[in-house]
Amino acid sequence: MSVARVTTITARSADSFEGAIREGIERASATLRNVSGAWVKDQTVEIEDGVIRTWQVTLEVTFVLE
Repeated sequence: MSVARVTTITARSADSFEGAIREGIERASATLRNVSGAWVKDQTVEIEDGVIRTWQVTLEVTFVLE
């Protein structure tokens, strides 16, 4: 049997939603042990002068407790 915890994080990228997801997962994995999954809860963009400047995601990251 295992017990998991879910934590919410946000991550940004200057390139894409995929880049923001990768950045968030890499950072979470560097801090948390046993990251086992993530759910993209929300996606937003910041626009300046009609151009997308940043892509942001809110992730629900699951990690298994030791």
